Amino acid sequence: MSIVEHQFDLAAPRISEAGVADYVALLKPRVMSLVVFTALVGLVIAPGHFHPVLAFTSILCIAVGAGASGALNMWYESDIDALMSRTAGRPIPRGRVTRPEALTFGMTLAFFSVMTLGILVNWYAGALLAFTIFFYVVIYTMALKRWTAQNIVIGGAAGALPPVVAWVAATGSLSAEPMLLFLIIFFWTPPHFWALALFRNDDYARAGVPMLPVVAGPDATRLQILLYTVVLVATAAAPWPLGYFDAVYGVASLILGTGMLALAINVYRHRDGVEASRATRKLFAFSIFYLFALFATLLVEVVVRAIALLPG
Repeated sequence: MSIVEHQFDLAAPRISEAGVADYVALLKPRVMSLVVFTALVGLVIAPGHFHPVLAFTSILCIAVGAGASGALNMWYESDIDALMSRTAGRPIPRGRVTRPEALTFGMTLAFFSVMTLGILVNWYAGALLAFTIFFYVVIYTMALKRWTAQNIVIGGAAGALPPVVAWVAATGSLSAEPMLLFLIIFFWTPPHFWALALFRNDDYARAGVPMLPVVAGPDATRLQILLYTVVLVATAAAPWPLGYFDAVYGVASLILGTGMLALAINVYRHRDGVEASRATRKLFAFSIFYLFALFATLLVEVVVRAIALLPG
């Protein structure tokens, strides 16, 4: 190869090796599934009639907006992802997707999800979805995550907004019910992610991310997990006596909350060795089940209520 040909070869843009699976991975599908489910609950419990096509459009736009947030998060954090064993297999660190491709992909999805929701459903929901994406990408990913140990506390607001967006899509307004769902997810986020951070502490330390266990130490993190879990359990149970959700939800929230609190106490008590690692992993796994089960109970209540109102 001549010098001219070699220089031309270096100047040529690299052809992406990405397949469909790589772009799906950029969407953070596991996070997206939680977003879709909580948004669906917010949509279903909203009062009044909402056309099925508009309902589907709303959930799809919220899902795509969540995927856009995930892609933009991976675009910005590719340097961190390459240093952490949990994230080193993501498409950008593996060289399957370039950073400009991820940025373009994420921005395109964000634009079309917001515009579609605004034009086809209502602009209040579209604006709130835009704010959610902005909060996750700019406030949490760019500003908070590398700056403060409270990153996940403040940034958790973005993950708590999807049911609110869905409610606003269905009603065009806000109410107490979606704000209660927001608070449940908001207070659920710290114990969930700090449990992960405890058994992934070396990863975060190596990447220089100031997660609470890295900055304040494991013992302080265990105490914060316990305190936030107490607040979470109380917040999740409150809608029943306040009259917003029925007894089925109330009983389920108490049962699930008891399990969540017991595991948080277990994390607080066991601080060394295999038992400590096992306790944090159990809490992390159960916390995912806890949120899904709690929101699924609300869906069951709606279905049961609808069946009871059927004629005959």
